[in-house]
Amino acid sequence: MNTLNISADRSSAKRVDFVTTDAVELASHMSHCASSRGRFFVLRSALQASHALVSGRIITVAAFVVIGTGLLALV
Repeated sequence: MNTLNISADRSSAKRVDFVTTDAVELASHMSHCASSRGRFFVLRSALQASHALVSGRIITVAAFVVIGTGLLALV
């Protein structure tokens, strides 16, 4: 995070270039995003989406799995 140093003596005050520091931070962020799209990006995204869908209904999903497994065992 950028901070601006303000002092009573204007001659010793540091000049902060917010544009340059923001550009460097943006480049770092873009590099991190590009590197996170590895081989298993699609699989990881699908698993995250299914987790978001199922997590609110975990008891219902577990009951369907148990009932479905029981029905398959009877066949």
